[in-house]
This record gives sequence, structure tokens and C-alpha cells, in this order.
Amino acid sequence: MNYLISLAKDIVKKRRLIGELAKADFKKRFVGSYFGIVWMFIQPIVTVAIYYFVFGVGFRSGDPIEGVPYVLWLVPGIVPWFFFSEALNTGTNCLQEYSYLVKKVVFQVEILPIIKLISCLFVHGFFVAIMFAVFLISGKMPMASWLQVIYYAFAASMYALALTYLTSAIQVFFKDMAQIVGICLQFGMWLTPIMYSEQLFVDKGLEMAPLILKLNPFYYIAAGYRDSMLTGDWFFMRPTLTIYFWGVTIVMMFVGLRVFKRLRPHFSDVL
Repeated sequence: MNYLISLAKDIVKKRRLIGELAKADFKKRFVGSYFGIVWMFIQPIVTVAIYYFVFGVGFRSGDPIEGVPYVLWLVPGIVPWFFFSEALNTGTNCLQEYSYLVKKVVFQVEILPIIKLISCLFVHGFFVAIMFAVFLISGKMPMASWLQVIYYAFAASMYALALTYLTSAIQVFFKDMAQIVGICLQFGMWLTPIMYSEQLFVDKGLEMAPLILKLNPFYYIAAGYRDSMLTGDWFFMRPTLTIYFWGVTIVMMFVGLRVFKRLRPHFSDVL
């Protein structure tokens, strides 16, 4: 607990440094690229288009929410997933990417996963703006619950950061960790009802399937974005899921930081 409190104080104290390094990391992604920041949008937009035509047109079985087009249901679920998967993927490799900083005795390496997370948040901010634009163009009037996206973005950030502390520390010693994370993210995307509705399982007589899907902490995030954008429901209207999500996230944060702290003295030797 003392370690966590000390880390929180250092983050506040070095917030300007963290912000500058996060901006530099964001800009570094597009250095030398002809189209620059445009590439940031191409792959996600193409992915959304593919899923829309496959699940919304090809295997169409009715809109998950009556009166809401499939694409408007899909976007709030997939936008936070893009952020979460990118934050975990890039965060897992952050210690190797910034090995020159890790080897500096005076540099606090615990802020490196945070730098990667904030860099991904910049990108996420663009996609949230696009999501709002899609809803407005589709004729949806803004609701107060749209502001709740900030809360769920924070929740997704904390969950991603908790996992990143664990995976980034292990990645230094076990180089296959990045590939394992990538595979787990592929499974995680399909274990979260992002492209499909859990009602499909109920219709097939698998009433327990939705309960099992809710064991995936990211279910809370995807459902929360949809609640915010589509139904206007607030997070306290899902009390059980809220408690479960934060319980898992806090436990993972303690585990991740504990492993990170224990392995930290050996980072510079391996890198």
C-alpha cells in the first residue's frame, strides 16, 4: 500500500514530464510516414466496415436494440476495445522500447506504462469524437449520459494499466509475452459481445452464457459505452457489475505492481 501511495505522489509530482513524454510518444508513431496521422484511422475504420458488412448485413438477425441501426450499436462497443487492445499491446513492450530510460538509475520506470497509456488516450479521444459525430449525423440527439464515456474511459484505462504493469515486467524476461498478449486479445474480443449480442445465446437456450460473458471485465466497459450512448443508463444502474469490475481491477493492479516492483531491480541487467 505504501508503494502505491508513493507511486501516486510521484505521478502527480512528475505530471508535466509524463505529459511531455506521452506527447512525444504519440508524435513518434507517425514520424517518416507519408500520410502521417491518417493511418491512425484507416485500420479501425476498415475493421468497423468489415464487421458491419459481416454481422450487420451478411449474418443479420435483427438489430440488438429495437430501433437502433446495427452500426450505431457496434461503434460504442468497438471503440473502447480499440483503445484497450492498443494500450495493452504497446504497454507490454514499453520497457524494451524505452530501454535507454530503464537503464538510467534516476529514472522511475513505473511511469513508462502510464506514458504509453496516455499516448493511447490521445488516439482514443479522436475516436470518441468520431463516435459522437456518427451519432449526430445519424440523427441521434445528445444525452447527458454521453459525458459518462469519460468515466468508462477512465475505468478501461485503469484495467489496461493494471494488466500492463504485469505483462510489461514479464516481457523483459520472457520475450514471448507480447505474442501471448496478442493471442489473448484475439480471444478476448470474441469473448466480449462487441459484434454480437448475448441475446443470441439466450435465443438458442443457453441462458447461462450471458452470465459467463459478464465474468470478462471488459464486458462492463463495452456495455457501459453502449449504455452511455444508446440507452442513457448510468453506471450505478449496474451496481453488481460495477463492484465486480473494480474489485477485479484493484486486485490486478496490486498483483501487477507487486510483480513489477519485484522484477524492477533486474530490468537494466536484462535489457
